[in-house]
Amino acid sequence: MVLRSVKYGESQMIIDMLTREQGRVSFICHLPKTAKGKVKKQFFQPLTLLDMVYSHRPNQKLQRFGDIRLAQPYSSIPFDAYKLSITLFISEFLNYATRDEQRNDPLFDYVESSMLWLDNVQQSFSNFHLVFMMHLSRFIGFFPNLTDDVRGAWFDLRNGTFTLLRPAHPDYLKPEEASVIGLLMRMNYENMRLFRISQAERNRCIELILYYYRLHVPNFPELRSLEVLKTLF
Repeated sequence: MVLRSVKYGESQMIIDMLTREQGRVSFICHLPKTAKGKVKKQFFQPLTLLDMVYSHRPNQKLQRFGDIRLAQPYSSIPFDAYKLSITLFISEFLNYATRDEQRNDPLFDYVESSMLWLDNVQQSFSNFHLVFMMHLSRFIGFFPNLTDDVRGAWFDLRNGTFTLLRPAHPDYLKPEEASVIGLLMRMNYENMRLFRISQAERNRCIELILYYYRLHVPNFPELRSLEVLKTLF
């Protein structure tokens, strides 16, 4: 699954990928000058699903493809401005959230099935990125503990837990916003259409989730694609 592609020189490209067998792997490849070439630039659009054959060389930072083809082309994402904006955001988000991931089959399966769901759904997907980000935390080690999610509880962002006492550090949510975490965790792709969230509330949720990730993922930066997403949703 393509996370990011960057042109390198006149005819090469570096591609950061999330793979099922080895987690994060970076590749370098030559782009053919004609459309008849086997490797095509459209293979490397964000979150494209690819079937690849390659020989892994542990001492090289950049691997090379032996064979590559589309695994399952998307039918709607490339042609829907709203789905495409979500995809661009999710790919940038994943590029940092999974930076040090080794093989993690459940994580890969979750991302793959989520993108196929988005590609197939026809409407009511405005909360997709909220659900995706919150539930991804289950696979990378800091899924919120909802045990003490009661009225009036604070949410400790560092420990991912609810507490009736205000945490001694500054990374927490007050009770009025802490309840949002429980709300987000009850949402899934099938029921999220039933939750009424305004654009302002949705954007605040994005900010809170990214704040949570920055506390748990080293060097997690500001995302360039965020502003477009906020405007559309």
